[in-house]
Amino acid sequence: MIWRTTSARSRIVGWMLLLLGAALAVPTFGITIVWQAELDRQIDAKLLSEADKLRAFARTSRDPYTGERFTSGAALLTAFMAVHRPEHNAAFFSVVDGRADRRSPGPAPVRLDRDAAVVALMARTSDTRIRWLDSPAGKVRYGVVPVQMAGDHADTRLVLLSFRDQELRQERHMARLLLLSGCFALVVAGLASWLVAGRVLAPIRLVRQTAERISETDLSQRLPVRGSDDVAALAETFNHMLDRLSGAFTAQRRFLDEVAHELRTPITVLRGHLELMEEAPDSPHGQTRTLLFDELDRMRRIVDDLLLLARAERPDFLTLGQTSLTDLVVDTAAKAQALGRRHWTVAEVADVSVHLDGQRVTQALMQLAANAVSHTGEGDAIEIGSRLWRGRVLLWVADTGPGVAPEDREQIFQCFYQGGTAVPGRAATGIGLGLALVREIAQAHDGVARVEEATGGGARFVIDLPALHPTTEGTLCEQDPDSRGRGTHRLLRRKRPAP
Repeated sequence: MIWRTTSARSRIVGWMLLLLGAALAVPTFGITIVWQAELDRQIDAKLLSEADKLRAFARTSRDPYTGERFTSGAALLTAFMAVHRPEHNAAFFSVVDGRADRRSPGPAPVRLDRDAAVVALMARTSDTRIRWLDSPAGKVRYGVVPVQMAGDHADTRLVLLSFRDQELRQERHMARLLLLSGCFALVVAGLASWLVAGRVLAPIRLVRQTAERISETDLSQRLPVRGSDDVAALAETFNHMLDRLSGAFTAQRRFLDEVAHELRTPITVLRGHLELMEEAPDSPHGQTRTLLFDELDRMRRIVDDLLLLARAERPDFLTLGQTSLTDLVVDTAAKAQALGRRHWTVAEVADVSVHLDGQRVTQALMQLAANAVSHTGEGDAIEIGSRLWRGRVLLWVADTGPGVAPEDREQIFQCFYQGGTAVPGRAATGIGLGLALVREIAQAHDGVARVEEATGGGARFVIDLPALHPTTEGTLCEQDPDSRGRGTHRLLRRKRPAP
């Protein structure tokens, strides 16, 4: 399998971390936004309060040098800034006739009264609305309060500044601490949830492992039932299912044995009596006797094929072992020559040994060879080959016959389906079970069987199997055609270099 889905343990941990992360991130960012909005409201309130203080100071204050009321706006603002000092991260300065005049005592994050562009902006402001200003110290909230004294024609105004981003430094520091602590909590929660999920899912893994052993060996495995929770109920249900499956397989095996005996016995009896009848082959009774022999042989093949299809679902259908693909292909080609006079060739041989059931695969290749013989004539060629390609074992039988129609390729491996084109003048044999047997043998090896169009015409039947435990075998196959056009094969053993 190229891509494996994420395990349940990983999904549980992932969802838990996602929920915890959301539970930590949403309040953190929410609190930050609320803090910022509340700070903006407080800054606006402070600036409005400073403007009210200026108005009250103008109504009640006197010049400390003359004891009279202030006659100029510049003197009023100078006295106001000397008495009312701004809070932390705030500053005041006065603008007289477009120029910065005085500023409030104390440090400021940045001297905006020295910025000509800022001073010009403040001199042009004609209303008292509170606005935003970008500065080297970040966002600044400002307000401009015009001051007009009787008899004073100068354009005088007070600029109130509050450095908002400087005020947010503490809140942002708290937010970073919350995020760091949240990340640490996520790491701890992830490790803890990984361990907890592993303990919770341990019985599920046991079910999977037991199911894998059952598919490879027998149905005698059972799960231990501990406790009375849902997992114990699952194990008990799984054991009951295995009991039912074991009973079904036992009943099926017994039924198949009985059917095989009951069907083969009358066929054998009929064949034995026919063999005792001595008739001349050219007499009418002799022709009937020959026809009956053919039909009995056909019935025996049908019974054997049906029994093999039924056994394909049993766990003991395959007997796996290391099998040399070179020996398998060459032996199959040698056996297949007895099926008919064709130009038999071995196209290619994979020089490896793999883990499979050699007898079943040979049976499948022989069935494909017999199918190729039935759809070709004496002048056609049939090739058998094997290849190791991208971790897969490809075995094929190709012929130069009429091929398989595209609409038949998807259904030709179904039971009782007869497709393709037979050789003219030859009746179709079988009832459509041969290719179904090939498909069952391939699927029992976790592989597939398919048909393709062969190079140069004809059909190419392929058995595609996983290459389990491949090892180099060190064999070569040479084709040595004889005078009759048939392919004979000679094996050469390569000597391995000494380690």
